[in-house]
Amino acid sequence: MDHTEFNDDVDGLYDGTYAGLPIAVLTSDDEELPAADQAAWRLSEHVYDSEENFEQQLALFLEKVDTTAVKAVVIGGWEDAYDDDSSKVVGLLAENAARLPALRSLFLGAMTSEDCEISWIQQSDITPLLEAFPLLERLEVRGGSGLRLRPIRHENLRVLRFETGGLPAEVVRGVGGCAFPALEHLELWLGVSQYGGDATVADLAPILSGENLPELRHLGLQDSEIQDEIAAAVAAAPVVARLESLALSMGALTDEGAEALLSGQPLTHLGRLDLHHHFLTDAMVKRVEDAFTGVEVDLSGQEKSDDDWRYVAVAE
Repeated sequence: MDHTEFNDDVDGLYDGTYAGLPIAVLTSDDEELPAADQAAWRLSEHVYDSEENFEQQLALFLEKVDTTAVKAVVIGGWEDAYDDDSSKVVGLLAENAARLPALRSLFLGAMTSEDCEISWIQQSDITPLLEAFPLLERLEVRGGSGLRLRPIRHENLRVLRFETGGLPAEVVRGVGGCAFPALEHLELWLGVSQYGGDATVADLAPILSGENLPELRHLGLQDSEIQDEIAAAVAAAPVVARLESLALSMGALTDEGAEALLSGQPLTHLGRLDLHHHFLTDAMVKRVEDAFTGVEVDLSGQEKSDDDWRYVAVAE
């Protein structure tokens, strides 16, 4: 797994590819379609005004594309996504799982801020997707409002990402309670309490133990207003010893958190340490650079505190 392929720009998906495949948009016109397994198929309706609802889009997709060969699906907007949750979309996908036996990569809620601000996207329980697609290898979700995940076991998931301005503690505990024996890449944008990001370091404990994540190689605990506390917990976390890359970026990391990383367990085995968007002083930036000379360290996006007020990269 190449962990460098992930872009934590909230709109990064819109470079025209997903899961290594060009994104194809299905229309009702009789255009020539790419081979089913040579595209990531985007299904989306306008959030504010749609002439065709998601159910109709899915029916057209099932009719016009050989869905038995489809490897990747990108779910964009659904009408009134700021008001109506994703449960109907999740249910329709789960109900039609037998029509998508080759599906390996799924993105739910791939909307730009013009479609719907990330913290306005109304999500729901996504556990049915993991239950309906036991061969799924990659699941990514944007939006944390109303999001839920029940603890389950999934044998094949390799990538799990949550892009949110506020990830509910219930979801963090759900991830920690799941058994993911194949998971290599876990990325949580924890966000802020104002938008439902109420997870504590205690909620992260099962993840940091690594007991249910034997193959984990990248861990991202990002975009948090308690980034210093998270850094201190990570500095002593058992899971870190097996990681190849670590991201504590996008949050309110200060010298206190960086000091914890420097004085904790050795991190020089990492190939990459991502701390971008931080509030470190110049002196601490220099100390981190000197301590990790053999590691690719991203210290870009040095921010300045405003009367001790610090902000995360992605909130609303």
